[in-house]
Amino acid sequence: MAHKKKQKHHSPSWEQSLSDQQSNPCNIEESSGDSQDEDIDQLDQTQQIMQTGSVTMTRAKHVIHCLTIVGQIEGHYILPPQNKTTKYEHVIPQLVAIEQDPSIEGLMIILNTVGGDVEAGLAIAELISGMKKPTVSLVLGGGHSIGVPLACSAKQSFIAPSATMTVHPVRMNGLVLGVPQTLSYFDRMQERIVRFVTENSKISSKGFRKLMMNTGELVMDVGTVLDGEKAVEEGLIDHLGGLSEAIACLYQMIEQQQTPKSQRKGGGKK
Repeated sequence: MAHKKKQKHHSPSWEQSLSDQQSNPCNIEESSGDSQDEDIDQLDQTQQIMQTGSVTMTRAKHVIHCLTIVGQIEGHYILPPQNKTTKYEHVIPQLVAIEQDPSIEGLMIILNTVGGDVEAGLAIAELISGMKKPTVSLVLGGGHSIGVPLACSAKQSFIAPSATMTVHPVRMNGLVLGVPQTLSYFDRMQERIVRFVTENSKISSKGFRKLMMNTGELVMDVGTVLDGEKAVEEGLIDHLGGLSEAIACLYQMIEQQQTPKSQRKGGGKK
């Protein structure tokens, strides 16, 4: 009899706990699954940074891809292994994929480069300037030589106050033939750079050539070194600012692009 009485009086709290577990047995597993997803995303981002020097940020207000252009821009010849380089054969496919990927809403380009191969740099710059997606560039440290067209290639450009940009004429390494055709080739290549920079920034062709041919600033070279504030004053760069300002600008461009034209002020034209 006592045994039957013991069976009749189960603890109500224990029955409720068991019922809760049966109705939703995955409470702990769901939170654990979210944590595992975050860990996997972080691992994927770390591997992406190590392999390509870029990262796609998916856990933010908007999905943007961050592309870094650092060191020396490598051309058709492989540079020594001790040099930090940006390889155009890695960057070009990334840009094509970013433009085609509907999940990526914008592109942030971070520059800290000494320059490098002219044709490789111009190829990357032309791709960036031809993208329909919102693009913002940010110069940190330095954006020298062919880094100038790369900084200008984005729809909006920023430069840190402590960063610098060196504008100088085209140079060539190795064997150079002392014939008029060589000077003509230099002039045509230089004209390509001048035309691209003036079309993608606020500086005039005359002003850019003046900076390029300045002989009173550099001791062992021809050209001009501009700090962040001076680069904005000359019209090479649009804004003076850092990372937060650049991201805010990119977010604003993304939201403007997503807004129907009928709802934009002034019909959507700048």
